[in-house]
Amino acid sequence: MNTFIENQNWRYATKKFDATKKISNNDFETLKKAISLSASSYGLQPYQVFIIENPELRAQLQPASWGQTQIVDASHLLVFANIVDLNEKQIDDYIANMAQTRRLNIENLKPYSDFMKSKIMTLPLDSKSNWSSKQTYLALGNLLNAAAELKIDVTPMEGFEPAKYNEILGLNALGLNASLVAAVGYRHEEDVTQHYTKVRKPNEELFITL
Repeated sequence: MNTFIENQNWRYATKKFDATKKISNNDFETLKKAISLSASSYGLQPYQVFIIENPELRAQLQPASWGQTQIVDASHLLVFANIVDLNEKQIDDYIANMAQTRRLNIENLKPYSDFMKSKIMTLPLDSKSNWSSKQTYLALGNLLNAAAELKIDVTPMEGFEPAKYNEILGLNALGLNASLVAAVGYRHEEDVTQHYTKVRKPNEELFITL
């Protein structure tokens, strides 16, 4: 646990990446696995993660990201896109995957499937999209923690224009919405913010025991 806390003190939202340093394939596969293993409501993972490798595409996304240099300089750029209107087929596909993975009779999973549908399908569209968007933050948390263990920097970003991302990446046609962006790579030695002391609320203000 001490190592975990040390890693959390080490990590920060990197403002300037070293564009010459790239994440190894092995380390990036570890980060992908961490995202894949993230918790999500019902285990549904109601999102997809786009790995933007094309430099021209990343250059197009930069103006829609308030001009932030991390978009083009980071080793990897990830866009977490939530499913806007999760449907019954997507739940059925999840149940089929569960049955196959756990070698279960799919009929025995029908009560669970019906329960999920009764809770999710009845939500208004905006509430359903908001719910699925929240799941991307859980995946981002796993990415942040795994990256810190590998001494890889991540900048979690809400400073972008989702509508323009959706247009550039063609997400609307896929029923998806850009929820979060994560620039991943290695901090530049000139990024002075890496030396800033973390500013956090004191425990007596942050935690309330009832």
